[in-house]
Amino acid sequence: MAERPSEDDPSSEESSDCTSEDEGIDDYRRGGYHAVRIGDAFKNGRYVVQSKLGWGHFSTVWLAWDTQQFRYVALKVQKSAQHYTEAAMDEITILQQIAEGDQDDNKCVVKLLDHFKHSGPNGQHVCMVFEYLGDNLLTLIKYTDYRGVPIHMVKEICFHVLVGLDYLHRQLSIIHTDLKPENILLLSMIDPSKDPRKSGASLVLPNKDKTLLETAIGKSNGGLTRNKKKKIRRKAKQVALGCVEKDVALDGDADPETSDAVESSPNTKSSVDSVGDQPTSSVTGSRASDADAAKGTVSGKLGNKRGSRSTRKKLLQSVDLKCKLVDFGNACWTYKQFTNDIQTRQYRCPEVILGSKYSTSADLWSFACICFELATGDILFDPHSGDNFDRDEVWLLILKAIRVYCYAMCT
Repeated sequence: MAERPSEDDPSSEESSDCTSEDEGIDDYRRGGYHAVRIGDAFKNGRYVVQSKLGWGHFSTVWLAWDTQQFRYVALKVQKSAQHYTEAAMDEITILQQIAEGDQDDNKCVVKLLDHFKHSGPNGQHVCMVFEYLGDNLLTLIKYTDYRGVPIHMVKEICFHVLVGLDYLHRQLSIIHTDLKPENILLLSMIDPSKDPRKSGASLVLPNKDKTLLETAIGKSNGGLTRNKKKKIRRKAKQVALGCVEKDVALDGDADPETSDAVESSPNTKSSVDSVGDQPTSSVTGSRASDADAAKGTVSGKLGNKRGSRSTRKKLLQSVDLKCKLVDFGNACWTYKQFTNDIQTRQYRCPEVILGSKYSTSADLWSFACICFELATGDILFDPHSGDNFDRDEVWLLILKAIRVYCYAMCT
């Protein structure tokens, strides 16, 4: 099993600034990220990249169209260095175990649909294909202007999270080790207009087919009529959809810009991280704007990105709260663990802070922190270091104060 690099260790190569909105360019090198472009095709043209979903220290995550199953998926492309490849293979082993025990898809855990290796200029990258899900819980918190989600909604979300944790812990002996709002995804987008399954957005053509199309038109030296160019474009789009039969003729008169066969978009639920993240990354994205997003300053930003407060309120009232756990890049088994350095700091349990042994209760501590954050919009534990003390010392002092307080209340 692979020794996983720490995402929170200042001495780790993975300690780059996670608050940026993208992964930067420094790790686009041998052993690092694969340079993905919109329209790139993976696995012999099966998966066509549509847009970027997010990034993590180990991977980038992309929305892709599955030309065989006619559905959107989340494509996670791992860095190519050996230790990232080994970590990805461990993750795949865990995800396969999760999928095998959840044939009915009712355990509230993300499904791995496919995996393969892709060779590029920076090396060979392990790729994982997940069902495409929706917004993460951090986005849900942002929609409330960090004022907290109504308690009845928090309870419903908690039910689904606990179903997932119960399945992982009791049936599979798996510890997630990095539970946080970013790693819990709703099944759909809060705003339906942003959901490619519902918005009717046009599919992006594979870059290869675009090139062939441009070459064909260019070589004609203007010899193709407008209708013939439309027919070629329609053929290329059909290739992108994976629905071209050998006997398809190009003598129809349908306009490719309005043809139902070309422009229809999938509205069925996918069967991803993030990933989630997704994303999530991982399938999830980074928690970029939150460190400096004081409550008094976020409303304007949210208004620009998510509409007026009344619009956001209406969207929240109709949101589907079913959700799934994603991002098992740091997961382990109770009987086989990879590292003692687990969990994002704000959701880190006392035993890990103290360097003691940990088990499934580590996830439950993180879950409790998430419950508080959903209900209030605030992070329960977010200590800061000073000149003469570090964040762990502050955190332990807070816990000691809580213990003293609880003792005083009970006596």
